[in-house]
Amino acid sequence: MVEERIIDSWLQIDCNSSCMRILHVITSLYTGGAERLMVDLLPLLKENGNNQVDLLLINGVETLFKRKIEQNGVKVFSLSSTNDVYNPKNIVRMRPYLKQYDIIHAHNTACQLFVPIASLFSSAHPILVTTEHNANNRRRSRGWLKPLDRWMYSRYKAIVCIADKTRQNLENYIGKQEKIHTIYNGVDVRSFVRPIKDISSNVEYVLTMVSAFRVQKDHETLMRAMTHLPTNYRLQFVGDGEKIDRERLHTYCNSLGIKDRVTFMGVRQDVPDILEQSDFVILSSHWEGLSLSSIEGMASGRPFIASDVDGLREIVGGAGVLFEHGNDVELANIIQRLSADPNEYKNVAIRCQEKARQYDIKLMAKNYHELYQKLTTPN
Repeated sequence: MVEERIIDSWLQIDCNSSCMRILHVITSLYTGGAERLMVDLLPLLKENGNNQVDLLLINGVETLFKRKIEQNGVKVFSLSSTNDVYNPKNIVRMRPYLKQYDIIHAHNTACQLFVPIASLFSSAHPILVTTEHNANNRRRSRGWLKPLDRWMYSRYKAIVCIADKTRQNLENYIGKQEKIHTIYNGVDVRSFVRPIKDISSNVEYVLTMVSAFRVQKDHETLMRAMTHLPTNYRLQFVGDGEKIDRERLHTYCNSLGIKDRVTFMGVRQDVPDILEQSDFVILSSHWEGLSLSSIEGMASGRPFIASDVDGLREIVGGAGVLFEHGNDVELANIIQRLSADPNEYKNVAIRCQEKARQYDIKLMAKNYHELYQKLTTPN
């Protein structure tokens, strides 16, 4: 509680002597962890004194996240309204924005690459910052891209990693550097905290997974686990993705014969309420950075169950329950074990809530602001 008061008081500090103009750049505001982070983080950074905090999208298509961040007072600019985020024309379109800000903060691969290229052709020299959101990515497995990656990272004055494993893997790839920092991802934990549920009288169980439909997620293992569970278990997927991924998951669900027990809920703004109505919160992934949905799930007062993979074991270990990556039988057994033991169910949920409180977004915003101040303060 003392830490919460310190963070809350930080948000009221006037920074007239050190206001900064900060532009975050991301591909779009479709559903996803990095996108959700923009919605939650940027208004907090903007609240700190007189900082100007804006957002630039490569693909400015209208989404729920875009409307929400604009409602929270963040100005949003767009380079285009198409999903062609790797179009080189975006480099040219980006250049005028570099002149208007002290700090340009890039997220996601296309932005990470285009921002430093655009800076080469600009008379302005803003400070470049980027965030690594995942412990791994497919690009690093392609050796021919490594020289380009090394050049790209060399152009940034600071590289933020969202978890220890993310930093370790990046340093293994480009070497240890003083400009690499770790700032843990965070969420508005208090908005997700609910009383611990008593399942001793349950006759039906609801499983919920919150995540975008992307290659790093492993919805299939959770669907296979449903084939090992009795018919009084139902599954909800919250999130969405590209049409090809949506159709692939629906087809897989139908092939398993469980479509009557699975609900695809799409992108929702009432996630805390959905988690409250659930009995188990699960995240099955191939890899993660520091998953926001894992923190939200742990805060919900429900047992959180996750794949034992990079980016999840560091957060969930010692609090929630981990299952072997891709092992649908083990996952089903864990769910049934907790369902049959209300005391263990309660103990896991309590540990999860306690762990989640370590990842409050106000602490994250404070750490980002301090980094920006350090970068803009003359030596």
